[in-house]
Amino acid sequence: MDIGFIGLGTMGSRIAENLVKKGHQLRVWNRSRPPVDALARLGATPVSTAREAFSGDAVFSMLADDAAVRAVIDPLLDGAPKGLVHVNMATISVALARDLAARHRDHGLFYVSATVFGRPELAAAAKLTIVAAGDPGAVAHLQPLFDVIGQRTYPMGTQPERANVVKLAGNFMLGAAVEAMAEASAMASRYGIAPGDFLKVLTEGVFSAPAYVTYGEAIAKERYDPPGFRLSLTLKDLRLALTAADEVTAPMPLADVVYESLLEAAARGDGDRDLAALARVSKRRAGLEEEAPAVSPAASQRREEPSPGEELRA
Repeated sequence: MDIGFIGLGTMGSRIAENLVKKGHQLRVWNRSRPPVDALARLGATPVSTAREAFSGDAVFSMLADDAAVRAVIDPLLDGAPKGLVHVNMATISVALARDLAARHRDHGLFYVSATVFGRPELAAAAKLTIVAAGDPGAVAHLQPLFDVIGQRTYPMGTQPERANVVKLAGNFMLGAAVEAMAEASAMASRYGIAPGDFLKVLTEGVFSAPAYVTYGEAIAKERYDPPGFRLSLTLKDLRLALTAADEVTAPMPLADVVYESLLEAAARGDGDRDLAALARVSKRRAGLEEEAPAVSPAASQRREEPSPGEELRA
């Protein structure tokens, strides 16, 4: 297929690479040049503007957040080829997904939300879990491409925002799992039990799911860099999840707890580190780690605002 791809951050570049390797013709755009050049060496066609990528048999976009999506995608809707299928893989707010679906429809375009679960290594191995929602015909059109980049696609209905609800709820569960392991490890440590010994018991037993194993090992080894899923992005996703919950009057008291811990971690300078660095909050609270100098709110906010194409995913 002739595919446009917009946003070549850590996840987007790996997804695009798998599409190129399967023989698809990709036109690629990113704000910074290095990932474009890397894909060009594999056979992709670099383009100088996002508009040049917004055409073909389908367009993928993988941008960091609501602001990046608005800045990059909104100007492209006017003048886009009628009938174009745009698949947005970004983790964005439910409200924006709903709005994008309506505006694509008004312009005669198809809009599909296809959120993904999986860290960069799974994206590289084409083992992402994909949650897709939108026009059934458009989703069917995209399915051969989803099969190239993921291990399974879960259809979630015709309303695109439903895929974003699943992604936000899932990232809340991920944050809660890391928070639980962090607090439990801190408690065990106060009794002289090493986090590695404690977490080995749990992740090789009743908590053997990949998320527990991956983050449990990172917590035990204090492996927070380089990030697979940046803590500040989890904070952003929890904020969006709580907003979505408010919209439908669904209390999420545990999400509030996890959000506050994430906020504390970001304020202490760990926003650009892996989500596993959330464990440092529990260690400090338990007196197991010296207090680090507080970071100014302005600096913390800057770290929490990723640039277009610089996303990292769970």
